[in-house]
Parts: sequence; C-alpha cells; structure tokens
Amino acid sequence: MQNNYRVAYDKGWEDLKLKEPADIAHNMQVEYSPGKQQLIVPFLHENYIVDLAKETLVRGSDGETPGMDASILILHYLSFFQVSAEVAGKWVSLKEIPNGGMLFYPAFHKDAICGLIKAFGHQVAAFPDCAARLGGQPAKFGDVAAAFPVFPKTPLCVSLWEGDDEISANATILFDPSIEHFLHIESVIALGEYLARQLVKLAPGR
Repeated sequence: MQNNYRVAYDKGWEDLKLKEPADIAHNMQVEYSPGKQQLIVPFLHENYIVDLAKETLVRGSDGETPGMDASILILHYLSFFQVSAEVAGKWVSLKEIPNGGMLFYPAFHKDAICGLIKAFGHQVAAFPDCAARLGGQPAKFGDVAAAFPVFPKTPLCVSLWEGDDEISANATILFDPSIEHFLHIESVIALGEYLARQLVKLAPGR
C-alpha cells in the first residue's frame, strides 16, 4: 500500500509540473504567488502551501507535512483538470458520477459510509459540532447533514438518519456532479473516504 501511495504521490508532482500555475489558480480557485512559486490550497478547514520549486507540501498553520493520503488528494486536485468548469450547485450520489461511480459504489459504501453509520448512527446530535470543526455548514438532508467545502471546487455533503430499535441508521455522502471535471473517479472516492475518516475520528467515544 505504501508503494502505491508513493507512486501516486510522485505522479501527482509530475502531472502538476505540466500545468501552468496561473491556469491552476484560475481554474481551481486557489492562490498563486509567482515570487515564491507557491500555491495556497484550502483543504477542509486548513490552508496548505504547495511549493513548486522545492516540491514540498506543508500545512500553513504549523508547517507540518500532511499525511500521504491528504497530500495525494491535494496534488490531484491541482493537476487533474482538463477544462474550465464551474460547480453545478447540485447533489448526486457517487453512483451518478461517470467513469466508474456505480461500479465502485459497493466498496465506497463499505469503506466510507458504514464508518459514518457506526460512529454517528445512534448519536446524530453529535454530528453538527464534529462537522463544524471541519468547516461543515448545516444542510437540509436526512435527520442531520452538513456541506463541506473540501476543496474550493469540490463540495461534499454528508447526511445521516438516526437509527432506533425499529429503524436502521443510515448515511450518505453526496457530491456536486461537476466533480468529474476536477478529479478522476479514484480521487473522487478517496476524497469521500478521507472526509468520512476525519469525521469518524471526531465522533464522541473515539
């Protein structure tokens, strides 16, 4: 697994160097400092500094290097786009994302959604505070929901339905359909899984 991460990380830098920084800043709504050759990328509730000259990626608040999974997502967000596109302002399931969403949904449900159900399905009242710590804003889905500006152009929405003795708890992760223009399907899935993991870590009792 670590080798796979390293391959994806190195490929992310290779792809990033093929893009014009000004185009990245314009298309993906991030800041670019030509003098420093740095991109400033909002990711969940933090800003990350991507130094194009040094090929380093650190968190702006403390200079720490993020985990490999977060680093890969940031690099892919900056390097994947092929066309200029705008956020649609709608919500769809992973099943509706082209190029494999339906195919990969069962594994995504197991790896991301089941964790949310286990963590919050019987304590949904705890979810809004946890979501707010990651920049989530209340949304009108399920019993409780929050929309997250995970990256500037890739909002995600997590909604939960509380379970009891008669009804099973449930959850879903929704995407803006425009995400197909900003990330390939593997990164779309990884982004949802990453958000789910961060939320589960914040759940009471964890």
